[in-house]
Formats: sequence, structure tokens, C-alpha cells
Amino acid sequence: TMTIDNENRLAEVHVRSGLYSSDTIFDYSRGYIATRLFSRNACFIMKINKDEIPELEEIGRQAFERKAMRRVYSPNNVWVQFQSRNSMFGSVRDWLVYGKPIEHLCSGLPLYQ
Repeated sequence: TMTIDNENRLAEVHVRSGLYSSDTIFDYSRGYIATRLFSRNACFIMKINKDEIPELEEIGRQAFERKAMRRVYSPNNVWVQFQSRNSMFGSVRDWLVYGKPIEHLCSGLPLYQ
């Protein structure tokens, strides 16, 4: 499922797929994406690359089309491969940079940047 908050420039994506379940926040106001992988009990955070990640309005449009048509091919599918290095636990300074939505998603979990 996807929830879009245009006022706060956030998109939340919830994938419920057993072992592969995850929650992702696209925070366009701060410029970060955070994904919580339930199977790994960890959060992965990356900076939004505007050349690779669609704008919030485009994500909403694609989600609407997918729901309305049930089958849409899009060349804009984004796959991210994280290369885990050292993890850290978020500090007050990190949460000021990443913002409250990502803090709520990831606090208490190892963070990988």
C-alpha cells in the first residue's frame, strides 16, 4: 500500500510479503529515503538522487495508473542494492538531518547509509 502526503512531501510504501516485508519513506522535503527491512531488523537510508528517483507527483501518478489499470509497464521502476558496511544507531544529530518520519521508522534499529 502507498500513502502520499503532498502537504509534507512524504510517500510511505508498505510491502507485506512475508519474509520480504518492508516499510519505506520517501521524504522529499529532507531529501532522503529510508527502508526498514523486517527480515533484517535494520534500516537503510539513502539520499534522493533526483536523476534516478521520480518526483512525488510522478510516484502518485504511477500508483494511480497501476491501481486503475492493474497492469502497467513502467521504465521508471527503481531498484536499489545496498552494500552493507558499518551500521550505527541514530544520534540526535542524525535525526535532525533525517527528520521525524524517518526517526519514527528507524529509531532503535541499526542504520546503514
